[in-house]
Amino acid sequence: MTYPPTPDQSGQGGFQYDPYGSQPGSQPEQPGYSPQPQQPGYQPQQPGYGPAPQLPPAAPGYPPQYGVPGPYGPQLPKGQAIASMVLGIIGVGILCLPIPYVSGIISLGCGVTAAILGGIAMKKINQGLAGGKGQAITGLVLGIIVCALALIALIAVGSLLAMFGSAATTTTY
Repeated sequence: MTYPPTPDQSGQGGFQYDPYGSQPGSQPEQPGYSPQPQQPGYQPQQPGYGPAPQLPPAAPGYPPQYGVPGPYGPQLPKGQAIASMVLGIIGVGILCLPIPYVSGIISLGCGVTAAILGGIAMKKINQGLAGGKGQAITGLVLGIIVCALALIALIAVGSLLAMFGSAATTTTY
């Protein structure tokens, strides 16, 4: 199917673009150009690409554009800080369980571990070897609070058991 040439709507003359450019006569021939058969083994060379274009810097107060490395540097490990925070939260949750003696002992262990990991993480953060300062502070504070509450709960439960235990063994005639 061939289309007759139509005048250009822009007023510059010439032919309209044919999306099916394979039909003969659909493309105008350029003056001084005659297609010649390619020589065997000849492959046209593509020009080399230069360096990638540089993107403009991001405006202050806005995050960097997608694909542009930010000024934040590499991410530092924060495993100890996260472990400290998680153990502190677990210690608070276990302390709220209605199992008096067992929950006190388990939450005391979680609290001590959270406080130790939080202290070690804070030391590494201050040296610049780790990240997660907020998680480390949260784990350290929760660990100390859980330890204090667990000790108070254990002392209270122990004194109640001692008081009821001595009252049960005392008999009066």
